[in-house]
Amino acid sequence: MNSKVCRLLILIMLAFTLLSGCDKKGLQPGTGFVDVDGGKVWYHIYGEGNATPLLVIHGGPGIPSYYLTALKVLASERPVVFYDQLGAGRSPAANDTTLWNVERFVREIGHVREALGLDEIHLYGHSWGSQLAAEYMLTNPKGVKSLILAGPSLSLPRWEQDGRILLSTMDDSTQMIIKSHEDAGTTDAPEYQDAVFEFYKMYLARKQPWPGDLDSALSTMNPELYGYMLGPSEFTITGTLKDFDVTDRLGEIRVPTLISIGEYDEVRPETAKFYASRIPNSRVVVVPGAGHLTFIDNIESDAKNISGFLHEVESGK
Repeated sequence: MNSKVCRLLILIMLAFTLLSGCDKKGLQPGTGFVDVDGGKVWYHIYGEGNATPLLVIHGGPGIPSYYLTALKVLASERPVVFYDQLGAGRSPAANDTTLWNVERFVREIGHVREALGLDEIHLYGHSWGSQLAAEYMLTNPKGVKSLILAGPSLSLPRWEQDGRILLSTMDDSTQMIIKSHEDAGTTDAPEYQDAVFEFYKMYLARKQPWPGDLDSALSTMNPELYGYMLGPSEFTITGTLKDFDVTDRLGEIRVPTLISIGEYDEVRPETAKFYASRIPNSRVVVVPGAGHLTFIDNIESDAKNISGFLHEVESGK
């Protein structure tokens, strides 16, 4: 074999190697850990499509991302990235209250993006995750193409007010049980927990029985973190987030924004519309028949809304 042929073969092999390497660049499906302030957080990437990745921030605080797993249906055309916040689920950490503050959890988003090379993303925040998503957007991060606020809790006084209005729709005995135990400070009593569960069956997730992903999330939640920052229930806020309210700064969010709620959400339509009135280039969609966990009660409608919104943003319409 002469030298010209040898050189040609070498060039062909080199080109093939480089092209193969290019194919493997970018996000790959799988799990791992990212270093953050106070420890490590677990992540899971689904899908490897070419569209801009969707980064998902779960609710809680202290409830891991298991319950959001149905959203992996969106991974048919783009990577969908889930992670468990520090102290929740597969991201265990000591119960250190100095780590339990909004600012640290917001920085965590940046750590995940940097570690995974998420230069451009769509950002999805559910419930407590919407608070973190909104606060993160107020740091003027680069590369966020759009924002989805699902069941948003952007004002905890409004959230508690909505919860109390919805609680008033429950039967009198349930209301009396909840009131008596809250007055007595016995919210850890089984009777109180059973009454709260009746509320959750109406306004958290209506589909019965609850799927395994939701059961897994609740069984592995961090009750100390939830109680410290939120309180004993979704409608009684006594924790450090009690006065959280970012509504006065929502006008600073400049990316296209989708506000998604369920027909029977803990976030009432009036509240969702109020948030939308504060965010430029935003709109509200309502998922039929769904409670707060729209992706559990009606994933077909929820995924269609999200996918359509992302396509619209990416097409520049």
